[in-house]
Amino acid sequence: MRAAASILPLAFDRVDLAVDGRRLVADLSFALAAHGTTVLLGPNGAGKSVLLRLAHGLLAPTAGAVRWGGDGGRIAGTKRHAMVFQKPVMLARSARANLTHALAAAGLGWSARRARADAALARFDLGALAERPARLLSGGEQQRLAIARAWALDPEVLFLDEPTSQLDPHVTRVIEEMLRGLAAEGRTLVMATHDLGQARRLADRILFLAAGRLVEDAPAAAFFHEPSSREAVAFLAGDLVV
Repeated sequence: MRAAASILPLAFDRVDLAVDGRRLVADLSFALAAHGTTVLLGPNGAGKSVLLRLAHGLLAPTAGAVRWGGDGGRIAGTKRHAMVFQKPVMLARSARANLTHALAAAGLGWSARRARADAALARFDLGALAERPARLLSGGEQQRLAIARAWALDPEVLFLDEPTSQLDPHVTRVIEEMLRGLAAEGRTLVMATHDLGQARRLADRILFLAAGRLVEDAPAAAFFHEPSSREAVAFLAGDLVV
């Protein structure tokens, strides 16, 4: 399924989003050009989820522009970025049918989507759950299925909005291993999290937001070793960011 051309870079050019007169994000500018894992950090209300939804096209900026390097993120008619939400959205059908439905929406024929769904179930160790109603799966199983569903679409870029925030530590580590595997395949991950330990374990790059603005953009090691803004210093110390 993977087309040869890349949809990167993803560029935010002075992006604002205002709702009912309130600016949720302001003057966001950065570029995502390389593969790896970029983690969005910041306090509640900083704009992390909004940034992800702007990048994925679920929200449109009220000023500025979000640009993809390859045909708006669509190549050969297939959208090549996907998103996994904090609370998975499961259809009232089996785990396998959740996969095949997404693949049908992407335009795959029956035999191709059945083969790709089975590959996703095997890839994420969900084969035994294939015929179980997806909405009756545990939270961790549903999140694994949500990631498998995204993987089945063969995205170059995967957005994740706090994918482990409602999971126990063991399942969180399982999900983290899945994400490491996706990054090792050459996919680009952009993930919001409140978990500093998780950010340290997974991130290659940190985008730190506060009050809707991008305050720091740095390699993960540099950010955690020597943050350059007072907001980041306060956040890492567990203090209130104002």
